[in-house]
Amino acid sequence: MAGKKRPSSSMEEPTEEQTEKAMASIPSSSKVSEKLKQMERRKVRKALDKERRRVASEGNQKSESKSESNTEEEQNPESELKQETKEPVTSVAGTSLTQPGLHLDLFRGLSSQESSVREEAAERLVRELRDVQRSYEESNGENGEQGDPVKLEAEKDDGMENCAPSLRYAIRRFIRGVSSSREFARQGFALALAAVVAEIHAIKLDSLMKFIVEELEVSSGMKGQEAKDNLLGRLFAYASIARSSRISEQWMSDKNSSIVKDFVAEVTSLAAKKRYLSEPAVSVILDLVNKLPEEAVLTQVLEAPDLKDWFERAAKFGDPDALFLALKLQERVKAENDVLGNLLPCPFSADKFFARDHLLFLSPCFKESTFCLPRLHGLWPVVVNMLLPDMPALEETNPTNRSTKKHKKSKKGNSSEDSSVNLCNFCEVVIESSLLFSSHDRKCLALNILLLTLPKLSASNLQVILSSKVVYCLMDILSNKSSWLYKAGQHFLTEVMNFVGENLDRRIAAIVSLQKHSRGRFDNITKTQTVKQLIAKFDNADGCMHFVDSLISLFVDEGPISDEPSDQSQTTDENSEVGSAEDKDPLTNGNGTGSDTLKNWVIDTMPRVIKNLKLNSNLKTLTDEEIVRFSEDKFKVQAAIMKFLTVQGLFTASLGTEVTSFELQEKFTWPKAAISNALRESCIRQLQVLLEEAQKSEGARILNEIEPNDLASYFTRFVETVSSIPSVSLFTALGDEDDKAFKKLLKMESKLSNEERKVSPGTDSSRMHAMRFLLMQLLLQILLHPGEFHEAAIDLTICCKKAFSFLSQGNSEEEEEEEEGSAPQFMDVLVDTFLSLLPHSSGPLNYAIEQVFRCFCDEVTDAGLIRMLRIVKKELNPRHLAPAEEDSGDEDEDDFLEIEEDDEVAGDGGAGLSDESEGIAEPGSVVDADDEDREDGMDVDSATNEDDENEDSDGMDDDAMFRMDAYLAAMFNEKRTSGNDSAAQSQFLSFKFRVLSLLEIYLQKNSGKAQALTVYSFLVQAYVKSHANTGGEQFRQRITGILQRKIFKAKEYPKFPENQVETLKTLIEKSLKLVSRSRFKDVSSLAQNATFWLLKITTSMNCANPELESVVEVFRNTLVDYFNNKKSRLKLGFVKEVVRRYPWVGTPLYGLLIEKCCSTKAEFRQIETLDLLDFIMKSYEKDSSCSSKLVKKHLKIICELIGKLLTNMPQKQSRRADVRRFCTRVLNVVSGLKLNKKFIERLTPEVCTLCEAQLGAAFKPFKTEE
Repeated sequence: MAGKKRPSSSMEEPTEEQTEKAMASIPSSSKVSEKLKQMERRKVRKALDKERRRVASEGNQKSESKSESNTEEEQNPESELKQETKEPVTSVAGTSLTQPGLHLDLFRGLSSQESSVREEAAERLVRELRDVQRSYEESNGENGEQGDPVKLEAEKDDGMENCAPSLRYAIRRFIRGVSSSREFARQGFALALAAVVAEIHAIKLDSLMKFIVEELEVSSGMKGQEAKDNLLGRLFAYASIARSSRISEQWMSDKNSSIVKDFVAEVTSLAAKKRYLSEPAVSVILDLVNKLPEEAVLTQVLEAPDLKDWFERAAKFGDPDALFLALKLQERVKAENDVLGNLLPCPFSADKFFARDHLLFLSPCFKESTFCLPRLHGLWPVVVNMLLPDMPALEETNPTNRSTKKHKKSKKGNSSEDSSVNLCNFCEVVIESSLLFSSHDRKCLALNILLLTLPKLSASNLQVILSSKVVYCLMDILSNKSSWLYKAGQHFLTEVMNFVGENLDRRIAAIVSLQKHSRGRFDNITKTQTVKQLIAKFDNADGCMHFVDSLISLFVDEGPISDEPSDQSQTTDENSEVGSAEDKDPLTNGNGTGSDTLKNWVIDTMPRVIKNLKLNSNLKTLTDEEIVRFSEDKFKVQAAIMKFLTVQGLFTASLGTEVTSFELQEKFTWPKAAISNALRESCIRQLQVLLEEAQKSEGARILNEIEPNDLASYFTRFVETVSSIPSVSLFTALGDEDDKAFKKLLKMESKLSNEERKVSPGTDSSRMHAMRFLLMQLLLQILLHPGEFHEAAIDLTICCKKAFSFLSQGNSEEEEEEEEGSAPQFMDVLVDTFLSLLPHSSGPLNYAIEQVFRCFCDEVTDAGLIRMLRIVKKELNPRHLAPAEEDSGDEDEDDFLEIEEDDEVAGDGGAGLSDESEGIAEPGSVVDADDEDREDGMDVDSATNEDDENEDSDGMDDDAMFRMDAYLAAMFNEKRTSGNDSAAQSQFLSFKFRVLSLLEIYLQKNSGKAQALTVYSFLVQAYVKSHANTGGEQFRQRITGILQRKIFKAKEYPKFPENQVETLKTLIEKSLKLVSRSRFKDVSSLAQNATFWLLKITTSMNCANPELESVVEVFRNTLVDYFNNKKSRLKLGFVKEVVRRYPWVGTPLYGLLIEKCCSTKAEFRQIETLDLLDFIMKSYEKDSSCSSKLVKKHLKIICELIGKLLTNMPQKQSRRADVRRFCTRVLNVVSGLKLNKKFIERLTPEVCTLCEAQLGAAFKPFKTEE
């Protein structure tokens, strides 16, 4: 009722007779129960309210003329309050201004949405009620207000006889207001009640509390919302009393008063009625406790009735509010008292509270604190503050300072240790055992509690928070976006990332915890980039070194990797999937290799750390000193990673798991359980990657006088040193040949390294540097694949001796025996060794080969180049066209560059594959199969080809030289026997890509040599042949890229003498054949670009006209085929572009084009030819002499063409316009050359008539000649 707006007239109370009649209706029998009396009183109040509403409605009808202004005042209580001083407002005291009165309109301001308006209304109410009460007291309760006071309500025995009627009315109004469900009403009326009780001491607290219960009584007949409003109204009223400070003042004046106990008992009784009242009731009690002295808390609050019982049953039934109250009371008085029951240990201490047994006892309280989600219960900040009382000092981010701080004991060391123990107990019992393995709400609560601890955590404690079960739960949540807790998990992870920030220790602790408990698969399972982003922040050498040390410790640590539950139901609830944990464990993928998975992640992460090391500014702006310092820091990180990978991947200790090297002054540790061979192989592969990255970074370094850090040399010395330790050996025993190759590679690298330091930077230094890295990559490859690379290793050491003369000095007898016989050329052996390694080489080994080839590619012989090109051209599958493709029109495309395999090589019948394999293994037969290719312009001199061929077959016939051919033969045999050639085809295609990379390197430095033409021819053949196989799109794109970038658009192009025009003519002829016959657009486009490139070379030779005529003849034959053969796919637009670039090609073709244009029956080709003729004539407009010769020579046939065109005009309008445009062009050219008379003489009268009719004004100059 207090919340309803009424005009001032509505406050008029019914007459005394009406009040007496209403009271008379209440039975006066003494036998009526108290409950019945209360019901009757409530009926009376309702009757009075009804009468007031009736009177108010009558008053509104009488003041209809002023309704508009009254309505505005009612709708704007804020503005009304501001204008009350200006406008007269009806008050309880009447109209006289000499006596104080209560303005009833102020009550409307208490429910305003604006807090300032509510506060102003409360202040004015307090002032007016204080004045009214003072006047009432001065008149001894007889006539405190002017005239006869209006009875606002029937007088009741409420214990407020000393209060003025207006004050008693206001208190009733306040109590009813705090029970109103209208928005902001409870806040405003509670504020006013607290202020009035604090200011006016005539209000008795015991009477007020009794009055609150009577006014807001809850009976069984009430509806749910009405009962809830009354209960909340009591709560707000009690809160107002507590905040008014009257209780503490009264107890201080009379310590024998029981007001404190009574108040606490009332609030405790209220808290027991509904669960949602419990927590705010505790807040009310604590408001009172904060205003009381410690003595009152001990003797009054703790001795209040029912409080002890509340504490005793709290743990049994799980009441977090009682625990919260007990902790706050203990914090307030710090005294031992059995009133708190078993909730708190006695004597109380944080260590005893966080003991495992006590936390287990309180676990029901912790579990039930989820009722207030998403808000966090007030219990948890108190627990966290007690758990982590002190904020940790700012941790040093520089790991170099840690070693000096480890030995310094802080005065608070014991306190920190106790906090860590308490934190461990809290996480294990409360977070993991009580909350995580329960409902979704409790999981969410656990994550929120952990977030509450983050600001107080140190780096070491962060690993306690991110325990195995927490990480496992987090992965379970984030692995499914449809999970109820997905957003909560994301928020938790984001807050952890923010907490980590730029702090080095926290970052490492977070990475280690997440990866250790997820077995290295946190990002993979959660589908996030959390660990990757954290690792990317290690951008300085100190941070990287500290992180590498942590990874090494994680690798060799034998502690339990994770103790995640074996029962799936422990980490999920009824909404999660049901199944076996072994089948669904995302950490092991069902194979039980979690330990190896984590170790494998450590191994893979090591080389990635180095990639994060970057210079803070541009390299050009740094001094040499800064660059050297950065290089040294980076080398330290590389060396630390290299030593770890080498020790774990290459070696094993026969005595124990720790070995100390006195020479290196280092201790090496292995895991107690021997790691698997797969992990060792992974270490070796990462070593290869590490060496590759080192080689790439050194390739971009600035050459200066200071010697750069050399990881390859350091690796060699480290391997030799560790191998010399008696109790350390290679993890696998090498065979005699592998062991011999292993030692030779180490020895050769040492020699090259020593020599490289002596020579100045240049070609020799670069070659030695690249060769040393290749030797180390090959050494690691021998360990990965024993028995497969020892021959290539021996051959490579021989190549080193041939390449570097200082290595040949002082050879031993054994080495001389190896070099006996007629040795082939050094570069041929090196290329052959590369080709034998490329098919099954790793990525780093392939890169090392490319770098060595880059240094030596200028010395590649024609024989070596041909061997590489044959691999690119070779097809694993023989060409078999489908019947639909076997038409005569496409056979020319297959034959134009001999792209099919020779039947003589492939053999016949079902043995074709086997015979082909044997043919590949014999170099002589391969050369014979491609002799015709080389005659077609691949090599300039056929006699030289034969000499190279004989030299190749005689000098390259040992097994080491042709392992590549054996490898190809093995793939052919595997394809034939298995029947599924997809794997072999993919492997062979990868081999081709690697050879193409070498060819691209070769062309980059030798695009101006004649061998570029050889490379071009083979690449085009391979490109055309690849269309016969499916899945060759990437291969074709690779070839196209090389041809376009390194050949067609290269700055240099091959230059030949004039006597080699015939070779270019043959290639141009084949390209034009492709243009006119290929059914593939990309082949035709490539052939067109090739034709332009070949014509460019031909033009640069400055050949005589007779030699160029042979090239023009090729175009003439192509055009004849275009007009005579319907299957020709030649586009005259291509010929037009040729003529534009090389006019010397178009002039000799003019007559043929006119003749074919006259004779052709295809209208489309005729129109296309006209456009080409028009372009040729237009190109000679500025050269009148050439134009005159051209027209005079072909004037007769030109006239015949015009006559035929005008006689048989096309039907399409566009083509008719093309004919008129051509004829007009001819007339203009003839007129410009003053050949009008000769032109008219060769035209028949009929044609002249047609010209006049069709050409109009263009033909007028010729009429005079008739």
